[in-house]
Amino acid sequence: FWAEFAIFFSPPGKCGSCGPGYASPLDAMKGPREEIIYVPCIYRNTGRDIPDFLATVDVDPKSPCYSQVIHRLPMPNVGDELHHSGWNACSSCHGDPTKARNRVVLPSLISSRIYIVDVGTDPRAPRLFKVVNPEDVFWKCGLGYPHTSHCLGSGEVMISTLGDPAGNGKGGFILLDAETFEVKGTWEKGDEVPPMGYDFWYQPRHDVLISTEWGVPKVLGYGFDPKDLGKGRYGRRLNVWEWSSHRYVQAIDVGEDSAPLEIRFLHDPDASQGFVGCTISSAIHRFYKTQGGTWAAEKVIQVPSKKVEGWLLPEMPGFITDILISLDDRFLYFSNWLHGDVRQYDISDPKNPKLVGQVRFWPEFRGVFQGFCVRDRALGVPQVFVGGCIARGGPVRLREDEERQSQPEPFVIQGRTVAGGPQMLQLSLDGRRLYVSTSLFSAWDRQFYPEMIRSGA
Repeated sequence: FWAEFAIFFSPPGKCGSCGPGYASPLDAMKGPREEIIYVPCIYRNTGRDIPDFLATVDVDPKSPCYSQVIHRLPMPNVGDELHHSGWNACSSCHGDPTKARNRVVLPSLISSRIYIVDVGTDPRAPRLFKVVNPEDVFWKCGLGYPHTSHCLGSGEVMISTLGDPAGNGKGGFILLDAETFEVKGTWEKGDEVPPMGYDFWYQPRHDVLISTEWGVPKVLGYGFDPKDLGKGRYGRRLNVWEWSSHRYVQAIDVGEDSAPLEIRFLHDPDASQGFVGCTISSAIHRFYKTQGGTWAAEKVIQVPSKKVEGWLLPEMPGFITDILISLDDRFLYFSNWLHGDVRQYDISDPKNPKLVGQVRFWPEFRGVFQGFCVRDRALGVPQVFVGGCIARGGPVRLREDEERQSQPEPFVIQGRTVAGGPQMLQLSLDGRRLYVSTSLFSAWDRQFYPEMIRSGA
C-alpha cells in the first residue's frame, strides 16, 4: 500500500561528491541523475495486520529493473504510519570527508517511533539501523506525533511534532544526535509554544525558523469532519522562531481553518521569503521579512473551489497538500489532492506567480505522461488529471467550475485506474522529472478514496 511519498534519491555519498552536499543549490542541479528512490509505504487502516515498509524503486532507464520495486524493508512493528522522512547529514557538511548521507530518518506519525535506516552499506537493499522508542520521545520531550525531519549543521537531526503524547495540539521539536540517534531533548526554549505543529523550514542567515500547523492529532485520526471547522481544531498560523535563541517570537495568521502545511524558503541562502500551501483554504501564501525585521504573509494564489454534487460538501476545495520549489527558484509546484491536478507556477516574481502548466495526459495515450502543458481550455482537448475526486464516471458530479468546462477523464496506467489524487511531490535535482504519489494520511485516504485502501496507492 503506497502512501506518503517522501522520496530520497540515491546513491548516497560523501558530502560534496554525488550525494548530500553541494556548494550551492545551482551546483546541485548539475549532479548525477537519480538511479533509485526510497518510498515509505503504509498498511495502517487497510485492515491488514502488516508492518509499514520502506520500498526501494529502480528509476534508472538503463536498468532491466526500471520502474520496479527492487527491495522492501519492513518495520518491526505494526500500525506506525510512516509519513515524512529525512537524512542524517545536511548540505552544510559540503567538503567534510567525515560526513556521509547514509542514514534515512523515518518518523512514525501515529506510534511516535522513529526508525533509522542504513542506506549506505547497500543502497539497493537498506537495513534497519536503530529504533528510537516512543517512550524516549514522550519522557524526554513531552511530545508526540513526529512529522518533518531535517538534518542540522550542528550534527543533530531535528523533528517537528503535531502534539503532545496524549494527542493534544502542541508545536515542538525533537533533537536527535546524528551519530548515535539518542534523544537529546527538545530544541525549543521558553514557556511559550504554538498550539499546533506540522512542517518547518529554517534560514540561519536571517536568524529564523518558521513552522506550520495542521490540526489536533486526536481529531485528525478520525478523518475530516466539517463539524470541526470553526472550533480551533485546525491550524491557522505560521509560527516564527528566533533561530539563535530557539524562542517562539511571532504568529502570522493566514485564516481560520486554513491548515497551512508544507512550507519552503527559496533556495537562495540569502533569501528572506518563501511559500506555504494552505490545505483547507486551498491558497498559497508568500511569507517574507519586513523592513522592520518582523515577518508577514500575503496570499498570492487561490485555487477556486468547485460546486459539486455527491460529495461531503456542496463545494470542493482543491486541498493543496504539498508544494516544492525548483533548485533554481524558478518554479513552484503544488498538488491539489481532491481536484486531482498538479500545477506549475513561474515565480521569477515571487509577488506575482504565473500559472504556466498543469500535469496533462492525452486520453488516446492514457497513462503516457506528456509533461506540463497549458490549461485544457486553451488547447480544446479533454484533460486527464492525476486521479482526484472529480474524474468522470465517479460518484461526484461537477455542477459549476470557473476553470473547467467538463470533468477530467479517469487516470489509467497499464489498464489500471489510479485511485487517490496527487499528493507528495519530489523534483529531480536537474528539475526535469517530477515524482508524485497519491496518498495523504491513512484515515483521510479511507474517507476520501476508499478504493485506494483496497487496491493500493
